[in-house]
Amino acid sequence: MTINGKATSEGTAHYRERFSEVAAQNHFRFQQNLWLSSIGIGTYLGNADGTTDDAYIDSIKAAISLGANVIDCAANYRFQRSERSIGKALQQLNAREELVICTKGGYLPFDGAPPRNVAQYVNETFVKPGIASFEDFVGGGHCMTPAYLQNQLDQSLRNMGVEYVDVYYIHNPESQLPHVSEQEFYARLKRAFEGLEENRKQGKLVHYGVATWNGFRMPPNSGQHHSLTRMVELAREVAGEEHGFHFIQLPFNARMPEGATVIEEAQRLGVSVVTSASLLQGRIPPQMAIEFVRSTPGITTALIGMSRVEHVEENLAADSRG
Repeated sequence: MTINGKATSEGTAHYRERFSEVAAQNHFRFQQNLWLSSIGIGTYLGNADGTTDDAYIDSIKAAISLGANVIDCAANYRFQRSERSIGKALQQLNAREELVICTKGGYLPFDGAPPRNVAQYVNETFVKPGIASFEDFVGGGHCMTPAYLQNQLDQSLRNMGVEYVDVYYIHNPESQLPHVSEQEFYARLKRAFEGLEENRKQGKLVHYGVATWNGFRMPPNSGQHHSLTRMVELAREVAGEEHGFHFIQLPFNARMPEGATVIEEAQRLGVSVVTSASLLQGRIPPQMAIEFVRSTPGITTALIGMSRVEHVEENLAADSRG
């Protein structure tokens, strides 16, 4: 059963109000006409098995009950299993307009587990149906043609059982840079934006952006650098001032502060910033790491991978009063 609707200003405001007595000051931030929690649940880590699926379902429900309304995923996380866990959690709730559901496309997702033969999987899943050619995949596993992203978005909607994705990211577009010229990279990105804008018109997504690892952290002369200003210009060329390029995601923590410049740039451009690797996979004390990221000006939401309820309870305590 498909869950209709999307995150709304009224729904997220209602969610925020429920935590007005317990959430820390400034835990909720108003961006893109929505109230987003300063901590969101990430779903990247974990085994591709039923035990982890069930743990994520419980963790997602716990996070929502404790004040985190941003849920982040990607098609390839745990071979589509994380998206499906989100879908099962959402079916047990009645809160769609209160929740900001985000996912990504770009990498080969596989289906539940790695295939024995990757080339055969690509051929059967994408080449034969005419979705993408082998040449469309760079580095053996990344593609961002409009047709491929369309396939991945539609798949994500089915996996999560939702009518809309609130934020859809092109996943690590910098994966293309070692294989194409800078001019060709931005031409490909523009074509991808055209496809995503069409999906906004069709009512499948609300906002889009890019989720990166190195793209916004590397210097301009590195060959791996992304220009946020140029990306926004591309979106304006495609759809004018009403474009949907409203979010970026990048790693940021006390040991990985290189994205500070682009965070400031995003503020000037009206682009909302979501950060990953907030705890550097446990290598930074959780409470210290969370406070560092959520107190950095310009950051809307810090994502934390939480596949166990006790981790949700511990991390959300960082944003409770008292």
